[in-house]
Amino acid sequence: MEPRADDESSKNGNGSANLHHHHFMGVEMDTIAPRVHPVVAPPPRTTFKKFKCRLKETLFPDDPLRQFKGQPCGRKLFLAAQYIFPILQWGPHYNLGLFKSDIVSGLTIASLAIPQGISYAKLANLPPIVGLYSSFVPPMIYAVLGSSRDLAVGPVSIASLIMGSMLRQEVSPTKEPLLFLQLAFTSTFFAGLFQASLGFLRLGFIIDFLSKATLIGFMAGAAIIVSLQQLKSLLGIVHFTSQMGLIPVLASVFHRTSEWSWQTILMGCCFLGLLLLTRHVSMRKPKLFWISAGAPLVSVILSTFFVFVFKAQRHGISVIGKLQEGLNPPSWNMLRFHGSYLGLVIKTGFITGIISLTEGIAVGRTFAALKNYQVDGNKEMMAIGLMNMVGSSTSCYVTTGAFSRSAVNHNAGAKTAVSNIVMSVTVMVTLLFLMPLFQYTPNVVLGAIIVTAVIGLIDVPAAYGIWKIDKFDFVVMLCAFFGVILISVQNGLAIAVGISLFKILLQITRPKTAMLGNVPGTDMYRNSHQYKEAVMVPGFLILSIEAPINFANTTYLKERISRWMEDYDYDAEGASKCSGLEFVMLELSAVSAIDTSGVSFLVDLRLALEQKNVQLVLVNPLGEVMEKLQKANEGHNLLRQDRLYLSVGEAVASLSSSMKPQRPMADV
Repeated sequence: MEPRADDESSKNGNGSANLHHHHFMGVEMDTIAPRVHPVVAPPPRTTFKKFKCRLKETLFPDDPLRQFKGQPCGRKLFLAAQYIFPILQWGPHYNLGLFKSDIVSGLTIASLAIPQGISYAKLANLPPIVGLYSSFVPPMIYAVLGSSRDLAVGPVSIASLIMGSMLRQEVSPTKEPLLFLQLAFTSTFFAGLFQASLGFLRLGFIIDFLSKATLIGFMAGAAIIVSLQQLKSLLGIVHFTSQMGLIPVLASVFHRTSEWSWQTILMGCCFLGLLLLTRHVSMRKPKLFWISAGAPLVSVILSTFFVFVFKAQRHGISVIGKLQEGLNPPSWNMLRFHGSYLGLVIKTGFITGIISLTEGIAVGRTFAALKNYQVDGNKEMMAIGLMNMVGSSTSCYVTTGAFSRSAVNHNAGAKTAVSNIVMSVTVMVTLLFLMPLFQYTPNVVLGAIIVTAVIGLIDVPAAYGIWKIDKFDFVVMLCAFFGVILISVQNGLAIAVGISLFKILLQITRPKTAMLGNVPGTDMYRNSHQYKEAVMVPGFLILSIEAPINFANTTYLKERISRWMEDYDYDAEGASKCSGLEFVMLELSAVSAIDTSGVSFLVDLRLALEQKNVQLVLVNPLGEVMEKLQKANEGHNLLRQDRLYLSVGEAVASLSSSMKPQRPMADV
């Protein structure tokens, strides 16, 4: 398409442009006819090239193979090994100075990991020793495969709660403990398999469907459920409900008042107050992070000593009991890939895998941003997935990067993933030599540790921020919150995800459209609702479509454009505003894609407008849109040179000269 110029300009002897007079809102304006720039179609590409480009942008947005370009074969092999094993990137440069920082942070998070591991295993209705097993093998694997320097690996409260509640719906952990343990290990295997598959197939965008609003509501609801479940330990109740909802838990608490133990309540209040106080101090003064980091282990030591000295287990305070010594026994023979529970373990693995993966990647990216380095999401998925698959064969259940532990690791000055190795070695020493010391640890202290850990998941400022920014997201957050505490953890999450998907469908099927007006004194055209000073141009209805045009929204766009045209001549009271509509102009800069239904919509719209003596004008169609319109142009006359422009300003200036004399808009 060749550039067009005003013939009258060439007739002027001195080359000056001819002046045109236009009426905008009854005001006469002199404008110089600008040069009209052509709209250029993108270079032609084969279908295979288009598919290859789209596949690359979908699955390989980070272009992981770019580092191999132009490298010799030996260098490519070394880069491939570094990509698979990130430890090879920083390992050759590791030194004593880095190790001093990592050993301090590793010992610090170990002091937190030991009591949390025992506590979270009980939250998942698993033997406490399994929580320590899960803090030994997985961190070793992550140190080799993971790309985060700050992520501290181990069991987390939310995944523990989900696994325990989902499995307990069909199998009793007290009546069938061996079967329950087998299902937990099998669920962990499927969680790891799903996580690793997402990373290997480059499908990490799936976890993006868990929006921030969904996660905040879900985490807050789960934190309340986790806290309420600890009332069993904090009050000393023996017969407690197996249900997870708010009402059943509170009913169980108040129907069992005869089982309340004042000794347990007193000890629970004391240690819960101590833990909350240390957490508050560390939040107010981040340099004192070590106070809250060491508080759980100190609480375990003090409470265990108190119970042992005063024989408190004989006065109504329940204790963990004797724990098995030694390193992780193999458990691959306990994995069940057949039978009636296969669907249960796959579903449990899928949900716990998604939640733990989302938490781990979010935590890793958060601390990577603070230290200005990159975390590869797909490599993280493979690392977390492989460590869970291996963990399921070594008596571990679902693990990921825990926020509380990672925050302590970061604040303690961790430099590399060696801090995970130090933590793992510390847990190994505990498993080999220190297990008898936990025999008298009271369950009430473990409950207090869990409550303190999950309180941080209730993010009130973030919820208030969502309320201020987006009310629909706030509704999604509330649905996740109330769904978790009133129905169940997994159903609450499903409801929130469903509503989020409904929001996306609404945005697709009901795209934003806006009427554009001229900003006085410029050739810019902006949304007349947003810019009150923008004025309509007589004879033009200029509309902006702000979404892809496809089969799901063409009917809506037809109806919306018809309504714009009906509203053009009259104001809200029915009084005449202007007359003589000659052009409907569609600004397509925000239309990134179009399908065959969208092309048909434009063809039908052009024909319908011509019957009303109105012309359809297209402005700045983008590459893919222009390409498809060009292919459909034959016989449909969509891309006439005088109906296709690069900008609204050029279109209005060029078409104004061919317009019929306009009656000025009535004064309002």
